[in-house]
Amino acid sequence: MDTAEEIIVGFDGSAEAVPAVHWAARQAVLRKCGLQLVHSTLWPAITGDLGPVPGVEGSGLRRAAEDILAEGVARVHDVVPGLAVKTTLFYGWPAEHLRTLSSGATLLVVGTRGAGGFMGLLIGSVSLELAATADCPVAVIRAGEHPGGPVVVGVDFDDWELPLRHACNLAALAGTGLRLVHVEKKHWIPRPISEAGTLTQAPVEPRVQALLDSAARSAHETIPDLDLQIRSLIGTSIPGSILAEAQDASIIVVGTQGHGLVRGTIGSAAHAVLHHATCPVLLARLPKPGPRGTEMFSTSR
Repeated sequence: MDTAEEIIVGFDGSAEAVPAVHWAARQAVLRKCGLQLVHSTLWPAITGDLGPVPGVEGSGLRRAAEDILAEGVARVHDVVPGLAVKTTLFYGWPAEHLRTLSSGATLLVVGTRGAGGFMGLLIGSVSLELAATADCPVAVIRAGEHPGGPVVVGVDFDDWELPLRHACNLAALAGTGLRLVHVEKKHWIPRPISEAGTLTQAPVEPRVQALLDSAARSAHETIPDLDLQIRSLIGTSIPGSILAEAQDASIIVVGTQGHGLVRGTIGSAAHAVLHHATCPVLLARLPKPGPRGTEMFSTSR
């Protein structure tokens, strides 16, 4: 199998990482590609004694890390019994190794570790760093309440073809509908708006209609029998409007531009959606061609 046809999923043993492993396993089956489950431990940066405690069977920091990998494989087999899984154990900062592996990968999948100290910010630092720096599309998975819901994709004039392509693929794989959302941001709207800051019954400008027509035509060319819904909105908040349209979504797809850790490098709207969504989010990015990184600290099963 071509190593580029592989989904990479990070697993740290936490409850928040389990939905990511489940989602990645299902995607590997649907896409007919390989699955690599990765765990990275920071213990070697703290101590060189990774071996077992004398006289205590199954002890030691290295064994604990290996047990987390084994647990991850078990979680894969919870949803896809018998699926072949490549496992890799790294020593060091998780984001660094996952970013290296992302080069040439089909998809990088990570979970989220809760509020991180700020009310309403639902993504951890590793997931946020990878969303901004990975060399392939990144799916940040949290347990959604609508696994059979539509795929929601945000489109704008500068960035719609790639997110739409990913959204069509996800909808086709899952057999669900696709909801295409475009939001024109207005700082002040002289008519009543919804609690989400969105006005849904506004006239569509010709340039917006042309964008929606192009996107709809592309979606139907990709999936002829696609159940397509189109939302053209005016709102005071683009991410707020997208999130309001995604309350029943199985996943949200947004575009992202650039690489780096500075806030805004994935786009301010994508940044806000990623933080505040209550369902999985996929950040669309073209895979970067090139060799996958070294696995000198890896073990495979």
